Amino acid sequence: MSGNSILNSAKYSNNNTDEWYTTYETIKEEISHYTKAFYGKTVLCNCDDPFESNFCYYFMKNFNKLQLKKLICTSYSGSKIDQIKNNNQITLDMYYNDIAHHEDIQGSVLVITKMPGTFGEEVDDEIIRKTLSKKDTVKRLKGNGDFRTDECIEYLKQCDICCTNPPFSLFAELFSLIVKYNKQFLLIGNQNAITYKEIFPYIKENKVWVGYRFGDMAFRVPADSQPRKTRFWIDESGQKWRSLGNAMWLTNIDIERRYHKLELTKHYNPELHPKFDNFDGINVKRVADIPMDYYGIMGVPITYIKYHNGSQFEIIGEANHGSDNEFDLFKPKVNGKELFKRILIRRKDN
Repeated sequence: MSGNSILNSAKYSNNNTDEWYTTYETIKEEISHYTKAFYGKTVLCNCDDPFESNFCYYFMKNFNKLQLKKLICTSYSGSKIDQIKNNNQITLDMYYNDIAHHEDIQGSVLVITKMPGTFGEEVDDEIIRKTLSKKDTVKRLKGNGDFRTDECIEYLKQCDICCTNPPFSLFAELFSLIVKYNKQFLLIGNQNAITYKEIFPYIKENKVWVGYRFGDMAFRVPADSQPRKTRFWIDESGQKWRSLGNAMWLTNIDIERRYHKLELTKHYNPELHPKFDNFDGINVKRVADIPMDYYGIMGVPITYIKYHNGSQFEIIGEANHGSDNEFDLFKPKVNGKELFKRILIRRKDN
């Protein structure tokens, strides 16, 4: 893989489902669609160890190319950064011996307002290494670096864009904080988060949308991660990996893809589009099966969100458990069979 394989590492619990380390390639691929949105901005990565996070590394490497005003990276003190090593990793043994190998310590913060190098070009790895080596470039926080603490919220207030891969179990909490302080964001999460009560209203009102990568995403995981039968492998270097088929980027930064209209090829067919048992609407099994000539409410898979255009369809609500929130209208059933959650939409254009 290209780039530096330093890892996004932020541990908030003993549950390894929260320790999924984003690759440099994943970050680079997505942010390539948003570069103009970062010009002159202060970026916060608030679940990211300055020496380990590929988010931190990406924004240091591209600081001059993106013409950033400031980069802030904060990390949680319980990060398992000592469990994953790589020959290309930017590692400062002195720093690790002094700070990182201790369990009960403060978190750390990196603040960058200038990077040596040529304006408009990537920063050389050796410059990044020297920058991180300078005394007081990375400082201890007073607290443990949890993004929910007052200390870290002050850094959130300073930023224009928050960009990170938060622990999946805390995704809704970080989202709520970002919204509270009216910040732009680009976050990695699980697609199921779309239907969370904290998030769905913003999806419904076209204030938040999914990014370009929506589906399969690979992550490095800690050395103590238990093997699994599926979506788990160990590469030639001994690094353990997991992948998700339902990962996503979630954002409120405008993207061109939001304005593409979904091309519809099917006509309404009662056999292909049966009515729900307990709601006046039809079930659409696949996005490709959305009928071009039906103007009532349709229940579509969550994957529809990838194609949503607010001028073409209106999001009415969701069909999940029928009780999660005011927009969760019913539990989807067809012919007595319970279905996986659905997004409820209705045509707006003719």
